Amino acid sequence: MTVAALIAVALAQATTPAPAPAAAPAAAPPAAPAAAPQKTISQTLGVSVFPAKQQTPEVQAKDESDCYAWAKQNTGIDPAAPAAPAADAPDKKGGAVRGAAKGAAVGAAVGAIAGDAGKGAAIGATAGGVGGRAGQRKANAAADQKAQAQAQQAAADTKATFNKGFCACLEGKGYTAK
Repeated sequence: MTVAALIAVALAQATTPAPAPAAAPAAAPPAAPAAAPQKTISQTLGVSVFPAKQQTPEVQAKDESDCYAWAKQNTGIDPAAPAAPAADAPDKKGGAVRGAAKGAAVGAAVGAIAGDAGKGAAIGATAGGVGGRAGQRKANAAADQKAQAQAQQAAADTKATFNKGFCACLEGKGYTAK
């Protein structure tokens, strides 16, 4: 081979990309997590049930289903149904007006002593209006908080009533339920 031919071969090899390294075998996809065991009705309700007469899990599942239906019929409560949203108490208004009226009266009295009842009443009305508005907001927030606490208590009472019926039924079928 001539020198020119050798240079041509060397250049051809230099401009040809090097072969890519062999691809690593694809990693196996992570194993799917084992399906979580399905909760029983009693577990969903937060009730502990013990099969006092050695009932099988299948028999217990049927008994729990029967008792759920019985408690639903006898209490009129269905824990699986979404709870009705609590009605928001309407915000009361008028705090600014009442505060302004009180402030104007106080301001007029102070202004009369100082020699300008009108100016005192205007200043008192402004200050009273601001204070009245702030007081009304505070009262509205307290009323909202009270309504929310009452709704939570009503939901807890409803759940307890249903669970009482559910447990009574299970106990009649030979389970210990709490």
